[in-house]
Amino acid sequence: MKKTKAKKTSRFRRDKRRKHRHWQVTVYYHDGEKFARVYIDRERAERFAERQKKSPVIKATRILEVD
Repeated sequence: MKKTKAKKTSRFRRDKRRKHRHWQVTVYYHDGEKFARVYIDRERAERFAERQKKSPVIKATRILEVD
């Protein structure tokens, strides 16, 4: 008989008290600098990241869910 592991869920998903989630957009520049901004709306975070990617000095952007 094979035992199956219980699937772990993120604590962000389990907490019923949360009214909204926080999304951190990190912008990486070609010169090694980085900048971060936090949004409570994922769509706004994605729009900000897309806008920043258009700049020639931006190397990459990343969106993370933060506490």
